Amino acid sequence: MLRKLTLTAMAALAISAGAASAESEVEIHDYDFPFEGPFGSYDTMQLQRGLKIYTEVCAACHGLERVAFRTLHDETGPALPEDQMRAYAANFEVFDPALADGAGDYRAATPADYYPASSLSNAPDLSLMAKSRAGFHGPYGTGISQFVNGMGGAEYLASLMAGYEEEPACAAEMETPMEGYYNVAFANGGFPDACKDDHGHHTVPGSWIAMPQPLYGDDVVFDDGHEATLESESQDVAAFLMWAAEPKMTARKQAGLTGVIFLSLLSVLLYLTNKRLWAPHKNKLKD
Repeated sequence: MLRKLTLTAMAALAISAGAASAESEVEIHDYDFPFEGPFGSYDTMQLQRGLKIYTEVCAACHGLERVAFRTLHDETGPALPEDQMRAYAANFEVFDPALADGAGDYRAATPADYYPASSLSNAPDLSLMAKSRAGFHGPYGTGISQFVNGMGGAEYLASLMAGYEEEPACAAEMETPMEGYYNVAFANGGFPDACKDDHGHHTVPGSWIAMPQPLYGDDVVFDDGHEATLESESQDVAAFLMWAAEPKMTARKQAGLTGVIFLSLLSVLLYLTNKRLWAPHKNKLKD
């Protein structure tokens, strides 16, 4: 039985390694986000900047249908004042099936409503994008890089936003141009044969993605006067999308730390209690 399990595990690792080697090499930067680590938490100002980038740039195509407007008021989130949160929600329209005598109609959103869905059929919803991309850069299906290096979905999204580059020379010489846009952080897009060696290996990182470059730097003006470079904008919107996917991360970390402290104290008390109760009996046995 043990031999069978060992062989099964070795086969699974071999398949995983093969799948990983088949993927394109990508360039993912290990950004230093404030919410990383066991004691990390979201930066409120960064989340507000990311919210503004999403609203003015990303929301034109992508939705956040799992995020309620009321959560923008949370202290561990963007922490918008209640009046600002209500005014922000009113800028969006949601479909209410109870209006127009049951036929349904659109109305201004309220704090209880959720963001609308994506406006384009090929534009994915961003609610859980940061979680779905977590562990992207480790061995296939394991996410070891996220566990060891602290790299996860936020790093991937920030690198993707800042990863658009001019096409490499091998693709520029093609008679028929590649469809899409070259991105050094995207692994699963199209890739021309002209950029492969004799063994079929990719000679340049990344691949071609269908989404045009959304950020260029200086796309928005932040209320706090923060710089709006391409790299900083990419990190801000990635942090906001991480919060959208993990809004209770800070509370979960605090609960985990409290649990560790409680269990440590309990272990010490149980040890001392055990010594006090059984020490006299042990001494009698020795006598």
